[in-house]
Amino acid sequence: MASQGLLAGASGNSPLRLCRQCLHRRAVTSRQPQRRFLGLKVIEKRRLAQLEWSEKAQAIKYGTEPHLWDIFKERGYIKDVAGTEQQIRELMRLHRIGAYVGIDPTAPSLHVGHLLPLMPIFWMYMHGFRAYTIIGGATVKIGDPTDRLKSRETMSAATISTNIAKTHYQVKRIWLNVEVQARKYGYEKQWAWERGLFNNSMWYNQVTMIEVVNRLFKGMRMGPMLSRETFKRRMESGEGMSLAEFVYPLIQAWDWWHMFSSPKPIHMQIGGSDQYGNIVSGIEAIKHLRDTEADKAKKMPNDLLHTPVGFTVPLLTDSSGAKFGKSAGNAVWLDRFMTSTYDLYGYFMRRPDADVEGLLKQLTFLPLEKIATVMQEHNEDPSRRIAQHTLAFQVVALVHSDADAVDARARHVALHPGSIDRSNFAELEFVPAGQQPLTAATAGRFRADIKLPESLLLRGSIARILHAAGIAQSASEANRLARIQGAYVGGAPGQKSTVNKGMIVGDLTYTPVKQWFPGDTKNFLIDDKILILRRGKHFIRVVEMVSDEWWEKSGQRYNGEPYKGRFRMLKKALEEAAEGQKLDFKPSELEAILAETQIQDHFKNQAGASDDIFSAKISYVERRKRGMTVKKARHLTPMERALMQFPRKLDTVRKFLARKRTPEQLAGLKRDMDEEAERKQNGENDEHEDDEENEEDEEYEEGEEHEDGEEHEEGEEHGDGEDGREGPENPERKE
Repeated sequence: MASQGLLAGASGNSPLRLCRQCLHRRAVTSRQPQRRFLGLKVIEKRRLAQLEWSEKAQAIKYGTEPHLWDIFKERGYIKDVAGTEQQIRELMRLHRIGAYVGIDPTAPSLHVGHLLPLMPIFWMYMHGFRAYTIIGGATVKIGDPTDRLKSRETMSAATISTNIAKTHYQVKRIWLNVEVQARKYGYEKQWAWERGLFNNSMWYNQVTMIEVVNRLFKGMRMGPMLSRETFKRRMESGEGMSLAEFVYPLIQAWDWWHMFSSPKPIHMQIGGSDQYGNIVSGIEAIKHLRDTEADKAKKMPNDLLHTPVGFTVPLLTDSSGAKFGKSAGNAVWLDRFMTSTYDLYGYFMRRPDADVEGLLKQLTFLPLEKIATVMQEHNEDPSRRIAQHTLAFQVVALVHSDADAVDARARHVALHPGSIDRSNFAELEFVPAGQQPLTAATAGRFRADIKLPESLLLRGSIARILHAAGIAQSASEANRLARIQGAYVGGAPGQKSTVNKGMIVGDLTYTPVKQWFPGDTKNFLIDDKILILRRGKHFIRVVEMVSDEWWEKSGQRYNGEPYKGRFRMLKKALEEAAEGQKLDFKPSELEAILAETQIQDHFKNQAGASDDIFSAKISYVERRKRGMTVKKARHLTPMERALMQFPRKLDTVRKFLARKRTPEQLAGLKRDMDEEAERKQNGENDEHEDDEENEEDEEYEEGEEHEDGEEHEEGEEHGDGEDGREGPENPERKE
């Protein structure tokens, strides 16, 4: 504290000076973690939650409630157990323990094989346990050597950061879908439910190598590590094993120890069938660290509550017994842009009857009674493939959403196998107004990884980059985001990429975007080629910088690209369709034409699907876009109304649009034009067209075929509502 001499000698106008001891004490105090005091309400909630858990433990003991471990065994989640079953059963019954699953981001997406070890974690969360998912941002730099005959290829910093960002938000979206599935099957969320998603770089970047070697390596013996099957196979194959791969189980064990010794300890690790050796090594390491703790205040007793346990799930294989995974080359990805929802649905539709019941138990939250009912209906008529449809729907709903599952099922019912383009989910160019992807449900529909030219990233303003990347709908909105710091960039401002602490490999942190100079954006490029942007909690863009020459050859464009605006490109296309005619299109006409092209692009993606899938009542405009024939369908589209006084313009636009139509739409358009010509030949009055616009829409002709060749039953309604708008969807749809 300040001395008496300093206080006495200080004049009224001079600033108060502090001694070195005070400054040092203040600096040390500021570095210490701040304690958060609990309120009486929180304490009371904890007491009630513990009381409820104790009552539940008694009910499980006397058999009035099922034990979660028994549910795991019934659903086929248990393969190898680290510890004893009795020990795990008592630990789970008496205590609200924590459990975790670790995922090394060695690829830009999870695959179907990752779902199996995640399912027990989801079940534990729904039964009140603390559930965590760990992204291995630090351990991925080494690479797990388990069951690999060769070392993994070294990944660049840009690749690691990209994989971490995409995997993080993918797991986050799946967790939100788990919340939806839990409510669907009667698991109401309670106050004590807890889940978390962490990156192990958070603690590895704060610990020194000497501490790990001194505390952990000194107590581990070489014999058990040399006896591991992975090490033996590597030695026999002649490939050998690096020291980094050799100590990988110990590095993973330090992960578990950090979480085990935290205020909210994690007692259980769940892994794939190939992770049993790593789990056992982790248990031995934790016991050693627990028993050799020198600090008496941190010393843990050797009892049931302070003993780590774990188990592995069976290996998910295909019909030939091959392992699913990135290394095997047959991975079915959980990213909709790597494996579309239609393909994911179709993959589970192809599962053989012998496997589908086990997959229903392992990959869905359906009650066992419901699964038995589904299998009974399936066995009565296997050709309907009821079990496969149920499995595919549930998995797509878990990975993506219920809406995507409904859409994928409708597409699969309507389309013949192989008739759909695998890239049927095109990347949206920007965030639609009023539909900002601030939730996981909307953010999942946007492609995360994109490419932008070097000239934009190195010389363009941050607002232009945000607009081009789709973070903002317009340049003005991008400027507003930068001004209010509503967007984020991977890294820390004011530092070069080589020393930027926010861009340490495997430890991706975000900093609010500010209106810095255009040249400063290069300080946030990872490996001089990757820029990671984020808006909200779920919407990210991983931007890869490409050369301007590559960009020009690719034919792509970005929002706000000079000389490639929507009107400019539309005018150029119309000039080509005009074949030398000079046609001056007004802005209002261009807007109508542009709206027409966007509608056609939308229905082009839906081409071939039956109409009753999307809506039971369809407007005249939409019928014309889909190429359907209706009785006296003479309503004009907005584009036709804008150009009806200019025949040459209308003919030019029709030529332009004909290039964008599907064969079915062209056939429908030809029928409409033939009918119109026939009416003119019969001398019909054109004014009658305006009189019919306010009449109620007429129904389809009886037996009229749709694009998919199906016929509607007699008496089924397909007209619009009385006000001319599209009617409500029919909630009961036949597949």
